Amino acid sequence: MAGSGAAPEHDEGRTAGRLNRASLYDRLRHSGRLLQDGASGGPVNPVLRMVLRWVRRPLLAAVRLWRRNIQLRVVASTLLMSLGVVLLLGVVVIGQVRNGLQDAKRNAAQSQASGGFKVAQDQADTDARGEPGATAGSRARLNSGVWLTGLVQQLASGGQGVYSVVALSSDTQQPFVDDSSGTRAPRSSGDVQPERSVPAGLRETLDEQPGTYEQHTRIVRSSGEAEPGLAIGKQLNDVNGNPYQLYYLFPFTQEEKSLSLVKTTLATAGVFVVVLLGAIAWLVVRQVVTPVRMAAGISERLAAGFLQERMKVTGEDDIARLGESFNKMGQNLQLKIQQLEELSRMQRRFVSDVSHELRTPLTTVRMAADVIHEAREGMDPATARSTELLRGQLDRFESLLADLLEISR
Repeated sequence: MAGSGAAPEHDEGRTAGRLNRASLYDRLRHSGRLLQDGASGGPVNPVLRMVLRWVRRPLLAAVRLWRRNIQLRVVASTLLMSLGVVLLLGVVVIGQVRNGLQDAKRNAAQSQASGGFKVAQDQADTDARGEPGATAGSRARLNSGVWLTGLVQQLASGGQGVYSVVALSSDTQQPFVDDSSGTRAPRSSGDVQPERSVPAGLRETLDEQPGTYEQHTRIVRSSGEAEPGLAIGKQLNDVNGNPYQLYYLFPFTQEEKSLSLVKTTLATAGVFVVVLLGAIAWLVVRQVVTPVRMAAGISERLAAGFLQERMKVTGEDDIARLGESFNKMGQNLQLKIQQLEELSRMQRRFVSDVSHELRTPLTTVRMAADVIHEAREGMDPATARSTELLRGQLDRFESLLADLLEISR
């Protein structure tokens, strides 16, 4: 019982192994038969069966074409590998261009912001000394109301569309409130929204540590449009010695346009290169596959009996040597077949000649044996028995000779 139980398990294992090793084409055909005959787990929905059949037919045709056309496989593989290489190169080039544009923009922004911070601090120091005839009260009203606005407009006058300037209170809790204690209303050039464009982390850093700091941000306009940019800020002292934070906002609009142009150019060039490589691969593979297909067709005609078929040989390369070798093989095959046919004709002629030569003495022996056989009644038993044996052997020899003549024809 143990042996009989192990045999089905072994057969099932072999069946599963064969199914696992089956090709995609065989699996699709197997699935198609299941759809036609009905699944073992239950009836198949007619709509699902129609959809699967509609999908299976072109898929089977594509798989069949893929298996039978080596030129298609080589060209498809070349296109896939070329596409991978182009994508990799595109990613590397775009990354290098992006880094280069960002570095150039950052260096220019740092230089511009450093000069602006110096101008702002020098302006505060100059205005802090005031004019000889001005009172302290009037100077304070000018500093708190007009001075910061004038400074922002002065710093932003040369950077229309290139950068924006924002001045905020150093009070990180309420930097955008007009009437809170120790704060001033934010000043900004252009249509920038300071509360959404200046990062909170950068404001806190400037409030806690002296120096110039920068951070990537999104510059939000009054219209709601946002664009990537770089914020560079520094905490300074105004004309009254109160701290405030001055920011330069540099949009990456031109850099994004340049990068977009580079991406479009690379994509167009990549598509062109991939298509060109595919066409080149098609032509190159065709030069190799065409002689192979010709050899396959001629070999089929040789197998069908057309022994005069030969390949057309041009050049002296490997394909030409293949054609010459194939033609020599066909010529030798034709020669061998002709030799065998000639040998067969000679053998038939020899057998026919031998048969005719043997028939004359056989007739004489046959006549003598018939005479002896008719006189067997007057002979002793041993001689009569020999006469019977002689007649039987002559009959057998005559039958063999007749068969030999039939074969020779």
